Amino acid sequence: MTHTLRRRHVLAGGLAALTAPSIARGQTKPVRIGVLTDMTGAYAANTGRGSITGAQMAIEDFMRQHPQLKVELVSADLQLKPDVAVQIAATWYDSEGVDLITDVPLSSAAFAIGDMAKAKDKAAIFTGGASAAITGEHCGPNHLHWVYDTWSMPHGVVDATVKEGGGTWFFITADYAFGHALEKDATGFVEGAGGRVLGHARAPFPGTTDFSSYLVQAKASGAKVIGFANGGDDTVNCIKQSAEFGIQKGGQKIAGLLFLIHDVHGVGLNAAQGVLLTEPFYWNMNDGTRDFGRRFAKRMGGSMPGSVHAGQYSAVTHYLKAVLKMGPQHAQASGRAAIDQMKALPTQDPLFGHGSIRPDGRVIHDMYLFEVKSPAESREAWDYYRLKRTVPASQAFRPMDQGGCRMVMEKT
Repeated sequence: MTHTLRRRHVLAGGLAALTAPSIARGQTKPVRIGVLTDMTGAYAANTGRGSITGAQMAIEDFMRQHPQLKVELVSADLQLKPDVAVQIAATWYDSEGVDLITDVPLSSAAFAIGDMAKAKDKAAIFTGGASAAITGEHCGPNHLHWVYDTWSMPHGVVDATVKEGGGTWFFITADYAFGHALEKDATGFVEGAGGRVLGHARAPFPGTTDFSSYLVQAKASGAKVIGFANGGDDTVNCIKQSAEFGIQKGGQKIAGLLFLIHDVHGVGLNAAQGVLLTEPFYWNMNDGTRDFGRRFAKRMGGSMPGSVHAGQYSAVTHYLKAVLKMGPQHAQASGRAAIDQMKALPTQDPLFGHGSIRPDGRVIHDMYLFEVKSPAESREAWDYYRLKRTVPASQAFRPMDQGGCRMVMEKT
């Protein structure tokens, strides 16, 4: 791993002093949190440095309120390679004292790390990996799935698009676990709404930047809607190139099934205006999100946080609440116990509001259907979304009994 980027972060001017005897006697080593992210690849804008910053802010804010708790943060670049991600995770868990791994914007790596966390009794919270299988057939007692997934993201977009006349679909899909899951879940929503899927084209991942051949297939299909079952730079390139091919001008709609605010920023409002998308967080929703957004932007050269960045803040904060409640030694001794404690506590923060964690590890909160504004409607930098409707938490995620999570089915 000679090219793997690794960092160790010392927070708030150093490790917090142990001022509370009750925790000082119990905590012999700092709680260590590892952010395993994409620093340079297709998902770097939506995760990457922003994911590290979101986690840092959560730790600093929590330590400010609880200075008796010692916490360290480390990070590394998984290079969008499952074998690299697994090797880093194993090293962190086995020899570097990492108690919790977060982010992991590669679903195949998340599956493996979830199994590893269970085998080693460590903890993992996936904020960047999107496959709904993380809490389905790949569920486990030592990991959670925060932010969004391949069920929740296309759900509102597909429903709204079909109702507006988009009854036939063609998918351009990233050819790995995440893309397959996104296409599969979106297909279910299309067919459930009475629409039809006319075909798909699968683009190799990572490394594809020219989507022209796939767009030609999509255009020739005659489908009313072309759905991009990919993410990050792949979605940005697909939307830019579809405009070059005149697809929207020709009457076909485009749907970014996992289209996030940094993707909108990359495409630009001229090309992205009018696109429907689903997100669980938007920096300009309310006073709490705006305060976080502006604090984040000061650290990130003016770039506002996306959903994964906010999810890092939310997830790490909730983990530290559980650590404080059960005591650091107990949390470090058993990742499963820490996850159980997190499940027992309702989630609440200014970014995602009130929520809960289901037995399958899925974190439940509201989702929002947005429409991208036109350049004329945007009032300031990063003012990109118009809220169309709120999808309540009870409807926003796949019902637990439909996921195929073995540990849940065994209890029923």
